[in-house]
Amino acid sequence: MNNKKFFNRDLSWLSFNYRVLQEAKDPSVPLYEKIKFMAIFSSNLDEFFRVRVASIKSLLNLKNKTQRKLQFDPAVLLERIAKTVYKHQEEYGKIWREIILPELNQNNILLLKESDITGEQKESLREDFSQNILPYLRPMILMKKKVAPFLQNSSLYLVVRLSQAKSDSLKNKVKTSYGLVEVPTQHVKRFTVLQDNGKHCTMFIDDLIRIFLPEVFPGFKVEAAYEIKLTRDAELYIDDEFSGNLLEKIKKGLGKRKTGPPARFLFDKDMPKEMLKFLRDCFQIEKEDAVPGGRYHNMNDLFAFPLPENAKLENEPQPPVYKKELEGHPFLFESIKESDHLLTYPYQKFDYVIRFIREAADDPAVQAIKITLYRTAKNSGVMGELINAAKNNKDVTAFVECKARFDEESNIHWAEELAANGVKVLYSFPGIKVHCKLCLVYRKEDEQIKKYAYLATGNFNESTAKIYSDNGMFTADKRLTDDSEKVFEHLTTQTRELEFNHLLVAQFNLREKLYELIDNEIANARAGKKASIILKVNHIEDRKMIAKLYEASCAGVKIQMVVRGICCLIPGVKGLSENIKITSIVDRYLEHSRVFIFHNDGKEKYYLGSADLMIRNLSRRIEVAFPVYDKKIQKEIKKIISIQLGDNVKARVINKVQNNNYKKAKKDERVQAQTAIYELLKPKTEVEE
Repeated sequence: MNNKKFFNRDLSWLSFNYRVLQEAKDPSVPLYEKIKFMAIFSSNLDEFFRVRVASIKSLLNLKNKTQRKLQFDPAVLLERIAKTVYKHQEEYGKIWREIILPELNQNNILLLKESDITGEQKESLREDFSQNILPYLRPMILMKKKVAPFLQNSSLYLVVRLSQAKSDSLKNKVKTSYGLVEVPTQHVKRFTVLQDNGKHCTMFIDDLIRIFLPEVFPGFKVEAAYEIKLTRDAELYIDDEFSGNLLEKIKKGLGKRKTGPPARFLFDKDMPKEMLKFLRDCFQIEKEDAVPGGRYHNMNDLFAFPLPENAKLENEPQPPVYKKELEGHPFLFESIKESDHLLTYPYQKFDYVIRFIREAADDPAVQAIKITLYRTAKNSGVMGELINAAKNNKDVTAFVECKARFDEESNIHWAEELAANGVKVLYSFPGIKVHCKLCLVYRKEDEQIKKYAYLATGNFNESTAKIYSDNGMFTADKRLTDDSEKVFEHLTTQTRELEFNHLLVAQFNLREKLYELIDNEIANARAGKKASIILKVNHIEDRKMIAKLYEASCAGVKIQMVVRGICCLIPGVKGLSENIKITSIVDRYLEHSRVFIFHNDGKEKYYLGSADLMIRNLSRRIEVAFPVYDKKIQKEIKKIISIQLGDNVKARVINKVQNNNYKKAKKDERVQAQTAIYELLKPKTEVEE
């Protein structure tokens, strides 16, 4: 299919990250939430350069013949990325200067630079600097034609222009040198706090170091200092970006390169040209890798921006509510045996998941527990209960995915901890990432084994369950628990001789079953029947799946989609996608659930799952989408997705030009989905019901 029928994946992702930046300038967003969105934007962009830009650069090493087989020109794409990022960075700086800093001042919160510090404040800061920062500083002079120091990935450095008289007899001749000192954020908090006449004053430690640079470089006159940061290629994740023969060729090319080559050299745009040229020569930075930025880098540290006590600058709290049907039972298994139960996070408590495992760990009737683990909390209650179960002589098996991006170290730690406490730990498959979210409990009842399952769209992670919008479902339905058992059979034995009758499992039947469900809507539309599809995913990038949806649109199937991030499908094109409408919601919680609803001639089919519509999810991972058979839960899902489709406060319209316009209300009624869903899920009193 013609490339013009698809948005480029990486430019679409940048469009999503711009939606994050839009939140930082939304007048309705409280100040501290704006600051957090600034941090998210920065963190997202760092990962984008480490993984995606680095991956695209690796394609430049391929021979022209191989490059021509790609769906894009890597050099042209990199140029378009650079222009888009520059534009976004310029707006980021403008938002910081014209919105964030003035709002901080209005709330008596002053962000001070070194030039704002009084003599009295300087003396009070000297002790902080001498005791907490100076011991970690390792200043050095950069020398031409000498081996340059190794710049650590994503570390902050101040490049200092220094002057020194060449000799006593030639005092008018001044020698310029460049010094380098790392800002030790791995040892010291990024911000320091001062009090000044009732005002809350804070400053970056970068500026605290600037104040005392003459003491860091004794014998020199400090002329100026500018911040730099190098983002290095995260080659570890190349498998997640490419596959097959292309992957092997890229890996071969990577083997000829230096470890962790530069993906982005970020510098203060006010840096003099001669200094930038010196640094590029010194650190062997290509011109296209040098990206101008603001005075400060690593703005993801804004997550820890210090606020004064009692400052009402955050969102009104939405404490997770209880699930009435689960609260009425002292024992979860009895409630699950009666009916399936849907949980919607972060609006409802994740505690029920921990309670599910805890009750299994303590219940003498439970024989075994099996679970898949992708990302877990630092102080994980889930892990604690699994260890408790093993100590109680339960047969506990945990599949730990050690290739979860940027969480490898944490997952390996937990895998070792589980194994040390008697849990049977299974590890990653070569070339396949296990991304499904399953827990299966075997319980002996009336001399027979009864299985209970928890299937979810999000991780077994109580930390992210507070900020990610996800679904999980408890069930004792034999159709689902039997198929869940087969998933664990595959994870244990890697057998391919399995048939799934109800679950849609990537590597087995997920892609084919989705095609079949779409084809059914196409047939109904062509027969003159009502036909519709509702999809909610994080990303849609798989071209074959997009082509199938285009086919459905051309047949007259009405398709509504909520896509948070990457969207390579171009909606609203006459003769191609005119029956497809897409919105994207960015708000206080990260939209993370995946929902698939097919009209099916009035007998709607509902699925929830872990998979996005990306090549990697559909073809290179173990993913699970599970059917929802319970009519009451179907009704609840439909209410929630209807609210999301009706959002006219935080929803942006995905259109042919990707300009991220907010969806406008047709009536006076404002619908902010995440607020409305919270109200929907609050337990009702008998009078309200």
